[in-house]
Amino acid sequence: MTTADLLALVEDLNRRDEIDGILVQLPVPAQVDSKRVLMAVDPAKDVDGFHPMNVGFLSTQRPGLVPCTPAGVMEMLRRSNIPIAGQDAVVVGRSDIVGKPMAMLLMNANATVTVCHSKTRDLPGVCRRADILVAAIGRTGMVTRDFVKPGATVIDVGMNKITDRAEFERFFRGNEKREQAFAKNGSTLIGDVHPEVAEVAGALTPVPGGVGPLTIAMLMANTVRAAKLRRAAAVPVG
Repeated sequence: MTTADLLALVEDLNRRDEIDGILVQLPVPAQVDSKRVLMAVDPAKDVDGFHPMNVGFLSTQRPGLVPCTPAGVMEMLRRSNIPIAGQDAVVVGRSDIVGKPMAMLLMNANATVTVCHSKTRDLPGVCRRADILVAAIGRTGMVTRDFVKPGATVIDVGMNKITDRAEFERFFRGNEKREQAFAKNGSTLIGDVHPEVAEVAGALTPVPGGVGPLTIAMLMANTVRAAKLRRAAAVPVG
């Protein structure tokens, strides 16, 4: 498929009134211009929440479609009765998909937010200030207990595969359940947070089974929201 082919498909889906949500599964093949395709999606049907119009709505607290992973994190915090307003939150990672929208959602919920990245000085020290720490940097087990204030809520957005035995031993030595799975599959999943953080955190999301299922659930929620917003906009006023 060419960029033109995919753009034509997206335009057709944009026109069809019975279609409420469009998601472009990334990465697309190298010959396709992903930025052009993502920009072509009708913002009202952009259930990934990636279109600049939806990013603008989020930053100005207007109704719109929010990226699914950060929205899922907020849902987890609310349902777990984790206080957000007035708390110090640190987001490790500044991607357009997770880090930036996560920071905006936390700010909109009245947290005091710091966004960290590869150039942040004394990253462990900055993270230790956090009441809520979100790890979304894509580095296997990088966040160790030295990064975490005792009792902090730690959200692990990372999803990394371990296939090397020595690396497995570094993170999961003595974990019989993980050992059995690794022996059977030849691999295991780990986030950006070292398992030892469980010893100091007040709450910690697991990998797998933590943020991932909420991302999918929020995609469904966004599709329902898109349908409602589109139909509300179609109702004549007066």
